[in-house]
Amino acid sequence: MNRRIAITALASTIAIPSFINVAFAQNPTSSASSASGNTGAKMGEAEAKHAADTLAAGSMSLAASRVALKKAQDDDVKQFAQFEVAEQETIADILKGMRDQTVAANGQVKPPSDAEVTGQLDAKGKAMLEKLESAKAGSAFDPEYIKGQIEGHQELLKIQEAYLATGKDRENLSVAKLARGQIKEHLVLLADINKNLKD
Repeated sequence: MNRRIAITALASTIAIPSFINVAFAQNPTSSASSASGNTGAKMGEAEAKHAADTLAAGSMSLAASRVALKKAQDDDVKQFAQFEVAEQETIADILKGMRDQTVAANGQVKPPSDAEVTGQLDAKGKAMLEKLESAKAGSAFDPEYIKGQIEGHQELLKIQEAYLATGKDRENLSVAKLARGQIKEHLVLLADINKNLKD
């Protein structure tokens, strides 16, 4: 179980930055780019929507996982939260860099602040985060966190599927397929953790 999580986390760390870099390459600026704040990166409508939706859903996963680092009890839940925080912080940093071309590129990940993360959440996301923050730490917290991660990853999967159904750019379609595979793997891992918590 732990080995599968470690392998998935490593694959995601490698795959997602490539996904973001390729997804924003050589696309014209669109109204969705402006509306979502992605004015630094040149992208088409479908690419800008995909990036904005991915960031919003990823921010919920990041915020919840940061809470889980403090409150989770189960070792597998803690480990998943650690991997998810690292992955989502990297994605958020890359997306921020793509929107602001004036920031010098470097190999260090600058994690978004809690305020930046919560600023990306919609009303449903804020309500879910408040529920997790007010939940008692320990065994009662773990199933709530995992349930939220399953729902969040299902949403991320829908976002990839929606782009794959409408996107026209060959590179973007290829990397969205890769992201979809990673999300599906996370869903399998989450299902395993959820089953173990119930046993």
